[in-house]
Amino acid sequence: MAGSAGDGAVLLLVGGGHAHVAVLADWIRRGVPPGARAVLLTPEPSLRYSGMVPGWLAGQHAQDAGLVDLAGLAARAGAQLVLGTCTAIDPEARTVQVAGGGEIAFDIASIDTGGVGRGAAVLGADPRLIDVRPIGAFVERLADCPALGRVVVAGGGAGGVELAFGLRNRAGADPQPGVVLVTGADGLLPRFAGAVQRRAARVLARQGIAVVEGPIALERGTVVAGGASLEPVDTIITALGSAAPPWVRASGLAIDADGFIAVDAQHRSTSHPHILAAGDVAARVDRPLARSGVHAVFAGPVLAANLRKLLAGEAPRAAYRPRWNSLYLMNTGDGSAIASYGPFAAEGRWVLALKHRIDKAWIAKYAALARGV
Repeated sequence: MAGSAGDGAVLLLVGGGHAHVAVLADWIRRGVPPGARAVLLTPEPSLRYSGMVPGWLAGQHAQDAGLVDLAGLAARAGAQLVLGTCTAIDPEARTVQVAGGGEIAFDIASIDTGGVGRGAAVLGADPRLIDVRPIGAFVERLADCPALGRVVVAGGGAGGVELAFGLRNRAGADPQPGVVLVTGADGLLPRFAGAVQRRAARVLARQGIAVVEGPIALERGTVVAGGASLEPVDTIITALGSAAPPWVRASGLAIDADGFIAVDAQHRSTSHPHILAAGDVAARVDRPLARSGVHAVFAGPVLAANLRKLLAGEAPRAAYRPRWNSLYLMNTGDGSAIASYGPFAAEGRWVLALKHRIDKAWIAKYAALARGV
């Protein structure tokens, strides 16, 4: 297994998330840090960009349009690709266990595996339940289910709202599925400005998507929210945010109250300075940071810079300092989109055109790197 032999310090990337894509890009442009042998451990040879999934549902993108070629990037970067899932990490022994057996030894590691879905933990087992995480498995399951029937989407954040829109406008569906959005206790788009919430509520109503505020529950096999049964329900899609993978809590790494890897402004483990982490698997201790792909993307160059410092025997200095606000573009599935930036909101076809332009440019950048263009 990788890391068991050979010259040079082993620099291990655990997971192929958004931040690690930027690390691979840095290695392609500048080379792997001197004195290091790079390894990428990831379950799949490609990363699915979640921001394009609602557009795929609505027929605006092909199913594979939002894929980043991790295998190609690793090859161009000079990193060994190991296809597998991390099941345990021992930060003291500096080893990672891989599902199905096998162990990877490392000197320095960076973790960007993402979180795990919370649907089954919150609602319990139900054959109708489909969790949005992991996003690759979610897309594959929906692709195999041409008819979803009456759908309940659980989760009132941006992800749940966009999925509700995408499903209501699902390409090729006749008739279009009935969709109910259950927001949870915090209501519709709780972290967004009132202007954004009002626009989203109007579009949901216009498209005939019922909105139920309050938590969702399964009671004796019945889907309940807002004090009433939502049955009949054919499909339950949960977009309830990330939970930490169980192996993080068992690892001995410092964690926050929810079990995520505790990191500082440099995305360095607060307990084991030879380990960095970013994305949904990590939690900043110096400031609250929403688990969003936007932050993972911007944290990538910070990881790349700080990994170079660690390999050189120096203290990492690069820090990710989020902007005062982030631009969110929510696809409404009907040829339009809603823009959110702090207190500002806008809506229209031009917003969707902007979203498509940004998304496709991000994908194209890494496709060109993987091809060596």
